[in-house]
Order: sequence, then structure tokens, then C-alpha cells
Amino acid sequence: MIEKVHYAQWQNNYRLSDGRLEAIVTADVGPRVIRFGFVGGPNEFAELFEHRLATPLGEWRIYGGHRLWHSPEAMPRSYCPDNEPVEVECSEDCLEVRQPKEELTGIRKAMRLTLGDGFLDVEHSLTNEGLWAVELAPWALSVMAPGGVAILPQATTTDPDGLLPNRLLVLWPYTDPRDPRLYLGRKLVLLHQDAQAAGPIKVGLNADSGWAAYYNRGHLFLKRFTVEPWATYPDYGCTVESYTNAQMLELETLGPLVLLEPGEATYHTERWYLFEGVELPLADEQALLREVWSLVERTSEPE
Repeated sequence: MIEKVHYAQWQNNYRLSDGRLEAIVTADVGPRVIRFGFVGGPNEFAELFEHRLATPLGEWRIYGGHRLWHSPEAMPRSYCPDNEPVEVECSEDCLEVRQPKEELTGIRKAMRLTLGDGFLDVEHSLTNEGLWAVELAPWALSVMAPGGVAILPQATTTDPDGLLPNRLLVLWPYTDPRDPRLYLGRKLVLLHQDAQAAGPIKVGLNADSGWAAYYNRGHLFLKRFTVEPWATYPDYGCTVESYTNAQMLELETLGPLVLLEPGEATYHTERWYLFEGVELPLADEQALLREVWSLVERTSEPE
């Protein structure tokens, strides 16, 4: 179920597959999942091997694929380059990759991938190997291939009388709420990726139903995760965020903020599903919600 392979420009990679789904994790940089999709099908993730960003810590590269950060975002802390090889440990159906400790932050990032029955669990961990406590939240970012649309559920929990606000919409400084890529519905928020768009846009939500999705080329990539209702989340309380520009779209989930003492670790797990032959009525929010929910009901949150 796990084999060493070459992929694109990468020489040292590990492929996990159940014969239907496959994920490829590179050992050359990371931790990074550089491919996820159906066997023989397209990569659901974007491949941005040439993109570079100069930072005070050196050259940061997005690469595409799926990565792990710690929130809240800051320069240069969030952009510690991850261009060095990672440690790899694998068993029959599980693969773990660990990066060296970030010298600036003292944090070590790791991902543990486990194949399940029709899904892939991706456990993200941040370990404080520094000398002092750090407040942070695990932040899982999937860089999706262009041409699709993120489907984000709004919060559903209300007080018994329905008198208090329950939904949060967070906008970044560069976000124009009139942007045609953004649809604000009563129960869903949609963010379209558009190769002709002039600039970026990002939104965040306090989604409490434990899922977020990306629809592209008749495929629905669905993330399941656990929301802790009494925890404090970053960015004013976001559990789900999405960013897009002309090259890609990021589908992001976050864990709770914690004060991580030296030697401690915090974890955030996503369960990935992929459906094919999906036709979604994007112009009809109620019908869209019914169709997506019928697929969500066939899945489960990670244990």
C-alpha cells in the first residue's frame, strides 16, 4: 500500500494507495502532500513549482499540494522555508513525515497519513521544541487546482431563542465583498477560482458542522474535521478559511488556539474524501446544499 516513487520534479516520494485513491508525499521538502486524486486521474491539488517569495528567513516556496502552518499568520514566522528534506517513517498503511525544528520558532511540524476505508486521514502536529511557550493553532492548507469553487458551510448552532448572532464572516484587507468570485448565501459561502482575476481574495467562517469542500471537474474534494465548540479559534474565531488568486485556491481548516509549552504538541486531523461524477447546481443554493449534504452524510469525522 506504500511504495517509493518519482513524481514530477521530485525524486524521493512515497505513494499511499488503496487502488482507487492515491496520495504522494515528498521526502525532499515539507512536510508536503504533493498529490491527491484518483489513481490515473488528475491531481486535485495545484502544482506551483516555480512560485517563490523572498523573506527575511530566505526563499519560501509554495510548491502547491497540501502543507501545514501555524496560525495566526505573520511575516516572517509563518513563512519559515520548508525546502529541506524531511524524516520519513512508514508502516503497512501509515506514513509519517517530520521536518527539522524551525530555528526561528522552535516548532517542529509533522504529518501522519493513514489510509482508511475510502478516505485518507491526515493528522497534523506541531511540537514546541523551543525554550518558551508559544500561542498558536494548527493550520492545514490544501492548495487546490484552478477552475473550481470552494463550498463553505455557515454556522448552524443558535441560542434557544434565536436572538443572538451565530455566524461570522471574516474579511482580509484585500478582500472586496463585491468581488464576483464571492457568493454569500443564507447557509453557504462559495468562493470561485478565476484565472482571469486581477487580485486575491480571502474569507473566513466559524463553520461548526465539520466539513469544507472544493468542486472541480466533476469531482468533490471533501474535508471532514472536528470542531471544539468551546475552544478559541484564530482570526476572530475561524474554523474554515479560503484564499484564491489567479493561480489556485486554498481550502483551509484550523484547530483551536493553544498555549503550547516546551515539549508539548497540538494536533489537528482532517479526513479526506473524493467523489467523482458529481454534478452540482451552483446557481441554486438550496439544491446545492441538498446535493452536498447527501455526500457529507456518507462520510464521518476523524476519530
